[in-house]
Amino acid sequence: MSKKLLIIGAGGIGSNLIPILSRIGLYDITVYDPDIIEEKNITYQNFKVGEIGMKKANVMAKYAKVKGEPFAVLTKGQLKGYDLVVCCVDNLAARRLLYEYDKPWLDLRAEGRNCVLITYDTPVEMYDELLSGPDGNFSCQGEDWNGKAKGINCMHYVVAGLGAQWIQRWFSKDHVDNNWVMNF
Repeated sequence: MSKKLLIIGAGGIGSNLIPILSRIGLYDITVYDPDIIEEKNITYQNFKVGEIGMKKANVMAKYAKVKGEPFAVLTKGQLKGYDLVVCCVDNLAARRLLYEYDKPWLDLRAEGRNCVLITYDTPVEMYDELLSGPDGNFSCQGEDWNGKAKGINCMHYVVAGLGAQWIQRWFSKDHVDNNWVMNF
C-alpha cells in the first residue's frame, strides 16, 4: 500500500525532492504550489526554459507520478488524509500552519549555504525561534543571490536528498534523527 505524502512547494527544494520520491515508487504524492515558473527558477529548480509561465505543481505532475494542485495551502483541512506532510517552502505562514498540525510533518529549509531538516518531534519550546522572522516568501538561494548561475548555492539539493533519506527511513520504521543542520 502506498504511503500518502503531501509536499508543500515545488520550488528549489520540492522540485528536486519530488522526482526522487516518485522514482522510488512507494508513495502517493500530492504537491501544492500556486507559483508559476519564472526565468530565474531555471538555474536552480528542476524546470526547463520551455516551461516558463506554467504552474510548478502542474509541471511536476506531468513528469513525476504525483497529483499537482496549483494552489496555496491555507487551512489545516488541506493537510488531512496524508501519512506525512513535507514543507518545502520558505514561507512562515505555511510553516506556522504545519507546526500547529497534530500529525507527522517534516520541514525542509535551505538558504544560501545553509540547510535544515526539522521534524514534528522537535520540542515545542523551539517553535518560537524556528518560526521567527519576517513574513513573506524567500528564495532558498539567500537574499544576496544575484540571479546568475555563477552565484548559485546548492544546499537545496542537499536538503532534498536528506529529506528523501529521512522519509525512506521514517516509513521503514528505522531510527531517524529529529533535526539536521548543515552549514558550508
